[in-house]
Amino acid sequence: MTHFCSQLKSVFCVPEKVNNFPPLPKFIPLKPCFYQNFADEIPIDYQFLVKRIYHVWIFYCITLAVNLIACLAWWIGGGSGTNFGLAILWLILFSPCGYVCWFRPAYKAFRSDSSFNFMAFFFIFGAQFLLTVLQLIGFSGWGACGWLAAITFFRTSVAAAVFMLFPAIMFTMSAVAMLICLVRVHKIYRGGGGSFQKAQEEWNSGAWRNPPSREAQYSNFSGNSLPEYPTVPNYPSGNQWP
Repeated sequence: MTHFCSQLKSVFCVPEKVNNFPPLPKFIPLKPCFYQNFADEIPIDYQFLVKRIYHVWIFYCITLAVNLIACLAWWIGGGSGTNFGLAILWLILFSPCGYVCWFRPAYKAFRSDSSFNFMAFFFIFGAQFLLTVLQLIGFSGWGACGWLAAITFFRTSVAAAVFMLFPAIMFTMSAVAMLICLVRVHKIYRGGGGSFQKAQEEWNSGAWRNPPSREAQYSNFSGNSLPEYPTVPNYPSGNQWP
């Protein structure tokens, strides 16, 4: 019986998952913090959308890096060095925080159909979208080379202003992509019967801390236990029937 139970566990239990993100070189004495596998954890109907959100995060990080270079050109061309300092801060702050604060909630929401993570994604990603809109506008002193900053700086330095146009375009593309993803996720969530009340129920029950994945239903065997079946009746032998 023990051998049979171990065979069932090997068939039905999900193998232990090792964190694989971010992928770090072996010489760095740090280990990845998250497990990420779209094909393994995300339902096939939503894999494209979750990957799209992931690509939006990558593109936004690249935009922040380009914005840093443009703010340096802005400073060299006669602008304020405050913008360059803030651009460094935005790159260091928003690159990891974007992954943890709005991509991971979206990933976990589709992985386990978690209303709480959907709500976390809507609020945080919505705030990120509004911030990106402010960045594409480009107010002076905000550390973002948006349209306003780039166009007005043409009177001071044409070369620096041309550099500043690149992050302005990229911030605009990021904002459009974020809006599209936000609308599509909201449509899927509302279409599936999701609501703020369900998110509150998850919060009150504590299920939001570690929501079970969709695979959990296939890994319910533990120890030497087996599902209980009705006892097989003991029929009398052929010569004992009345």
